Amino acid sequence: MPLYDYICQACGHPFEALVRAATTPVCPKCGSTALQKCISSIAPAGKIEAIRMAHRRVAAAQGHFDHYSPSDKAKLLQGKKNI
Repeated sequence: MPLYDYICQACGHPFEALVRAATTPVCPKCGSTALQKCISSIAPAGKIEAIRMAHRRVAAAQGHFDHYSPSDKAKLLQGKKNI
């Protein structure tokens, strides 16, 4: 489910919502469905890199990098090579 930012047209309340394709989000403050979808801000680059590396460490621990050579695994886990 994607996470979207919305602003309620009825009360002006900004909020985020996980939205399935078949559902219509509602404002958590007033219950209105008159919403404007907004562009979300991105995470700062340092945080994105830290999150990406944490996910790669977990994947390596679970054996998802088994098809890479030991040197390629080391490069991936050091962040020197992108997949």
